[in-house]
Formats: sequence, C-alpha cells, structure tokens
Amino acid sequence: MHYPLEAASWRVDENGVKYIRVKGVRWYTNLDHGRRHQKLPLMTVEDNLRFSRHKEMNGKASYDRYDNYDAIEVPFTDAIPGDYDDVMGVPITFLDRYNPDQFEIVGTTESNDPDNAYRTRVYTSQECREAYEKLFGKPGVYDLNASGVVNGVKVYKRILIRRVRSARRPKK
Repeated sequence: MHYPLEAASWRVDENGVKYIRVKGVRWYTNLDHGRRHQKLPLMTVEDNLRFSRHKEMNGKASYDRYDNYDAIEVPFTDAIPGDYDDVMGVPITFLDRYNPDQFEIVGTTESNDPDNAYRTRVYTSQECREAYEKLFGKPGVYDLNASGVVNGVKVYKRILIRRVRSARRPKK
C-alpha cells in the first residue's frame, strides 16, 4: 500500500515497514531505565528570576502563586528552582525529565482533588461565569475550582510536584 509520509519524522525499515512520529504524542512508563535517574540541573529561585532565558521570568521579584492552590507557578521545566521545598505547578512536559529520586508528584490541576489538599480558594459559580466571559469574551461556565489560576487567568494543566525529602537541604 502506498501513501505519503507526512509526519513530524518518519522512516522506512529494510522490510518496507513504515514508521512515523506524531507530534505531541508521548508514552510514559514507570519501568526503571537509566535516563529516569538523571538529575535535572536546577538553579536557585533567585538565579532563575535573574538569569532565565525566558522573558516571562526575567526581572520578576518572585514566582507567581496560584489563586486557588497553595503552590507556585513554574511556567518552564528549566525554571524549576532547586532551593524551593513546597509544592510547584510545572508544565506536563516536565514528565520528559522526571526523576523520582529528585521529585515527587503530588497531583495535577484539573484533577478534581476530593480532599482539596492544594486548594486555597473555592470560586463561586458567579466568579466562574465572570472569569469565563473575561477569558473567552462570551457567556459560559467553566469550573475554575479544578484549574490552576494565576492572577485570575486559568493556565494550562500543570503537574504538582515537590522535591523529595532526601533532595532537600536541611533548614537553617
């Protein structure tokens, strides 16, 4: 069968079998392998805010905090601070570099956490409707209580992580 190969990348093996790579599709496993234990190089909070290559981080006095979770928003995996011990919301692409010796996953935004463990504020239905209109310019209903919200704006789904105890520095 002949068809065009239009994908992020592709190859044809010696037997004529076609393989393609589809962007945005990932396969994760909890099987142990060597790359799983490579430490993610981290800078301090201060260095990330001062030297980050991301313009969204440069010049800020501190990381943004979620309006409805007791955690900081870390918009890029390479901006995860190495000296922060509490909960951080990181992009799902963090899973590409996840090291269980360095971080523990404590949850996700939009997970409808039954215990509300990371929620600091519950929005009223009226506030959800108003925020939806502000975000999308039309009436609707969106549950901001299950999402990560920074300065009144919903952010993409985040993985909530914390440094593992053995990776933490002793408190002074």
